[in-house]
Amino acid sequence: MAARLQDAFHFPARGASVAAARKRVLAQLREWGIDEVACDDAQLVVSELFTNAVRHTDSANVSCQLRMLGAHLRIEVADQGRTPTEPRARCSGADEESGRGLLLVGALSQAWGVRPDDSGRGRVVWADLAAGRLTP
Repeated sequence: MAARLQDAFHFPARGASVAAARKRVLAQLREWGIDEVACDDAQLVVSELFTNAVRHTDSANVSCQLRMLGAHLRIEVADQGRTPTEPRARCSGADEESGRGLLLVGALSQAWGVRPDDSGRGRVVWADLAAGRLTP
C-alpha cells in the first residue's frame, strides 16, 4: 500500500508568514517528488490564500493542509476569523494594487471553493491542482 502523502502546518497571521508558508510548501512537494510546474503553481496558490487570510480576517493563526489525491494536490488554507463576506474572485481596475488573487487561484487550479471550518467561526479555502510526480 502506498504511503499517504499529506502535511499540515500553521503560522501566525502575519505578513512574514506568507513567505514561510510558500517555503514550507516547496520543501514538502519536492520531498514528495512533485514536478516543478506543480510546485510553482502550489506556491502561488498558497501565497494568495495565506495573504487573504492574513489581510481579511481577525485570525491569530492561519493553517495549511496539503494532500495528494491521486494525480491531484489538494491545498486547504484555514483561518480562525470569519469576515462578513465570502472570498470570491473579482475584477480589479488597472490601477488597483490588489484584488486579483482569487482569479489567479482559479486560473491555476482545476477547482477551488470555500467551506466553513470545523468550529463554524472560520473558513477553509481549498484548491485542487494537477500534480505529476517525477520519475526516479
